[in-house]
Parts: sequence; structure tokens; C-alpha cells
Amino acid sequence: MDALRASYGDSSSDSDTDDLSPAAENHGEVSTSGKHGKESISLPPPPLSLVESIGSTGSLDVYSTKTVTRVRNFPHVDGNYALHVYIPVFIPLLAKKEIACVLKRVASLVPHLHLVEADIPLSILCNDDQKLDHALGREFHISLGRSVPLRVHQINSLVSMLRQKLQLHKRYWIDFNKWQVFVNDDSTRSFLSLEITTSGLSEISKQIDAVNEVYKLHNLPEFYKDPRPHISLVWALGDIRTSLKGAVDGELKKLRAGGCVQNRIFTSKFSGIECKIGNKTHKICKLPDE
Repeated sequence: MDALRASYGDSSSDSDTDDLSPAAENHGEVSTSGKHGKESISLPPPPLSLVESIGSTGSLDVYSTKTVTRVRNFPHVDGNYALHVYIPVFIPLLAKKEIACVLKRVASLVPHLHLVEADIPLSILCNDDQKLDHALGREFHISLGRSVPLRVHQINSLVSMLRQKLQLHKRYWIDFNKWQVFVNDDSTRSFLSLEITTSGLSEISKQIDAVNEVYKLHNLPEFYKDPRPHISLVWALGDIRTSLKGAVDGELKKLRAGGCVQNRIFTSKFSGIECKIGNKTHKICKLPDE
């Protein structure tokens, strides 16, 4: 058991994803289902080595005064490890350039935005096209289940069941076709995301159902009743959905007027599912490279 704990790093390791409630498109309502009675605990920022190569000089001192305080998704308990089941996504080259243009404009209108999972201020990245391009080249995630604490004795069983449920999948296309703002359950963070509303939605919904089945067998909270699959790009503290959505909608309106907005932002191939528990990542299913 001690060896198993050692392989997963520190207990209660946090995932950088949040349980997100969709900000309704018309009236901005936030779902409150699935709250866990989270305890407000200050966290240090994640290691800046995550974006070590972003700095053109190799030094990250410029970022050291730009960190912010985050709130832990769930209380620290010895022997618990943060669980996150997801589809990895990489943004293609052409789409990165178009997304960067939108993010630059939004960053000029909405202060204190940060790159997802690295806590790097978006304003810093927007000052250097190479840094922003590199940041958008990192791995993003479509969550298939809530980020929740998992007991150490449940790890092997959960990973085994996920593989049984999810190992057989055909490759399919995923269209990211809608800019959307999401807010987590406690309204402590807002996220600017790219939502999936057409191609890939049916397949991902079935995968979420399969993950829910495994979660239930381990007494873990299920995902939202009406999930809205997406990848999150940037975040900010608090509930700023009004200003963030206003900035995005304004920029998209300008792009539409210039004929620059397409039906989809980018398309990605489904290539597998991963499960991160603490510091260890498990391949749940992986399709061969073509």
C-alpha cells in the first residue's frame, strides 16, 4: 500500500480542472447541482516549469510576481488522490492563430485572465506571439467526469473498470464550434472555453455515461445531468461571466462583419482517453496513430 501511495505522489493532489456549471446562453443561470461542500483552502500556484519553454530567455522571473490564489476543489484528506478522466486535445496550427487573435482582444478588455492549468497571466502571453503560440500548443482536456478525491484502495479497481467500459472505440471527429463561458459550482472561477455542440457530441456523451457508471460503483459523484463537453482555454477568479461573454461576443460580431467567422473553430480526431490520479496518468484507451 505504501508503494502504491508513493507512485501517485502527494495525497489530495489537485487537478487543474474545475467542476464547471454552464453559464446559460441567454440568461446566465448557473447550475448548482453536485456541490460537495468544498472547503476554502488557499493553494500555491502550480509549478511554473509547466510552461518552462515559454520564456524567450529561459528565465521565468517575469512571472513570479503574477501568481494568484486559487481555491482547492475539495478538502485535503490524507490517502485521497485527485481523479480526472478526460480526452486529450491539441489545437491545430491554423486554429491556434485564429484563437490567439480572439484571446488577444478579450485580454485587452477583461483584466486578470490566466492560461488554464499554468496560472500565467494572458496579458503577458499576448505581448509575444511566440509565447502565446507555444501556450496554445499545450494539451487541453475534455472532461468526462468530475474532478473528485479518490481513496488509494479504489485506484486499481477504478482504472480496471474504466478500461473495460471504454477500451473499444472507433476514431471519430470532434468539432469545437462555439465560444462559451463557464463558471464552477462555487462561482470562484470563470472559464473561457470552446464547446462541442455538433460532431463528436453523441460519442462523448456516451463516454460520459460510461464514466458515470464506474463512478457510481465507487460511490463518486456523477457528472452533470446535461453535460456540455468543452475545452477551457483561460480562467479568471470569481464570477465574471457578464464581462467575459460580452467581450467575446463583441469580438465575434466584428469578425462576422468581416466574414472571418466559420461554422467551426477547429476539428480534432478522437485519439484516446486518459485518467490522471494524483501525479500518475493512466492510458484508458488509445487509438493507433494513422
